[in-house]
Amino acid sequence: MDNVTVVTFFTLSGLNYTVQHKFILFTLTLLYYFIIWLVNAVVIITILLDRKLHEAMYILLCNLCINGLYGTAGFYPKFLMDLLSSSHVISYAECLLQSFVIHSSSGGDLSVLAVMAYDRYVAICQPLQYHCVMTTQRISLLVAFSWLLPFFCMFINTMTLFQLKLCGSHISKLYCSNSLVGKLACSISMTNTGVAYFNIAIYIVHFVCLMLSYVYLLRTCRTSKQGRKKFMQTCVPHLISLLNFGFAVLFDLMYTRFGLRMLSQSLQNFMTIEFLLIPPLLNPLVYGFKLTKIRNKILVFFFKNRN
Repeated sequence: MDNVTVVTFFTLSGLNYTVQHKFILFTLTLLYYFIIWLVNAVVIITILLDRKLHEAMYILLCNLCINGLYGTAGFYPKFLMDLLSSSHVISYAECLLQSFVIHSSSGGDLSVLAVMAYDRYVAICQPLQYHCVMTTQRISLLVAFSWLLPFFCMFINTMTLFQLKLCGSHISKLYCSNSLVGKLACSISMTNTGVAYFNIAIYIVHFVCLMLSYVYLLRTCRTSKQGRKKFMQTCVPHLISLLNFGFAVLFDLMYTRFGLRMLSQSLQNFMTIEFLLIPPLLNPLVYGFKLTKIRNKILVFFFKNRN
């Protein structure tokens, strides 16, 4: 307890590049962030402007893209500034805010994907009852759930950090993480640990619901030709997004829990930000190309402007 200090800022690690490489990385990162905004904005605007796309599946896809932009906004602006700076520091308040945004977005991704799995379950396994089950009111509640639950989980987790007395200020990551801030505490906080496991339990329930949905989907598709067609058209993009999200979060958890110091710094950096690199770009591209209605609307819009 003698080493307790009042921490007002944290130092982030991972950026060990020469000045020349930093400018190249800055340019590539800025371009990549612009592409993420572009492809997500195209899908969002297409869905919002076309009333024929105001159905549950497309509304949920729109929220998935919005959530992707929300999460990347918590990382890329700060990362771009760090690339042009010699000192990679972040204030205490900004650190907790960044962690809140990035991880509530990550939780939001899983919540939206879970709701999308439920929507596909009803559409394929109970097609005659679909419009009775997926009413406008229920869709609104499910969308609100997919946003508010991650916010609530991350809010209570962040609140437990304020009572911690810290014995360090170095975070071995490119961005702030509540779990790494918690590791800087001088003593273990049972409240913080309990809240962390509570949040993990909530998302384990999400995962179980996802798995059950696909068990029923696969059973139905085995006996229904029409069900198989719907599955290939709408569930395959969802599965790609889900698997990509799962691997991304697994990489991040492996680094956070085990460190993996035997790996190169570049590979460690990739593992920690993979869920901020691939899913925000992959989701709108996969759905944009796979879902016929969205693909046709986008193509019509661009060809009209070209003519």
